[in-house]
Amino acid sequence: MKNKKYLFPIITFFLSFGCALFVAIKVFPNNPFTGNKEEKTITSKFKDGDLIFQTSESQQCEAVRIATNSKFSHCGIIYDINGKWFVFEAVQPVKLTPLEDWIKHGKDSKYVVKRLKDDSILKPEVLQKMKDYSQQFDGKEYDAYFEWTDNRIYCSELIWKIYKNAAGIELSKLRELKDFNLQDPRVQKILKERYGNDIPLEEKVVAPSDLADSNILKTIIDTY
Repeated sequence: MKNKKYLFPIITFFLSFGCALFVAIKVFPNNPFTGNKEEKTITSKFKDGDLIFQTSESQQCEAVRIATNSKFSHCGIIYDINGKWFVFEAVQPVKLTPLEDWIKHGKDSKYVVKRLKDDSILKPEVLQKMKDYSQQFDGKEYDAYFEWTDNRIYCSELIWKIYKNAAGIELSKLRELKDFNLQDPRVQKILKERYGNDIPLEEKVVAPSDLADSNILKTIIDTY
């Protein structure tokens, strides 16, 4: 009788523990005990405010690569939003894209991640200021004319302005359109479609390659 007295509490305990474990696995699938270890290791390489670069395959992106003598034609800024990784990018329209989806949009899913050599500058309050500043561009149209205004915006311009105006960091010097290689027929074709015979050669411009080559950045991940 004594054994039966303790049997019910013991059974109840194990049933309760089993239910709690089941709920934990379902609700928190990526906790340290049940998460995918490899995925967690990869994810931990990213940091709020990192820059990410890829090769896109549209005609315009090909022209950008040729004009800038670079493999990169698109870039974005990585943000941690409520524990999930997103890329804030200037496409049509400007938006946050889940990091995994962004990577798949690039040629062969290859990408490069860069970070400030001295990333201690990006304190939580600075990162929040960058995110707050970013909101004014969310939903804006992509700028296919590469104008240095805030009415519409392109990818490298978006990143440059966020860092400069929200964090006080100039990632690279601005250039003029005429500084790039504009003689290739594929580049000429895009310029003709965009501007006709009135090409704004003195327009201020920043290219993905300018950011990627910045001497204040270091490479964190390179899958090329």
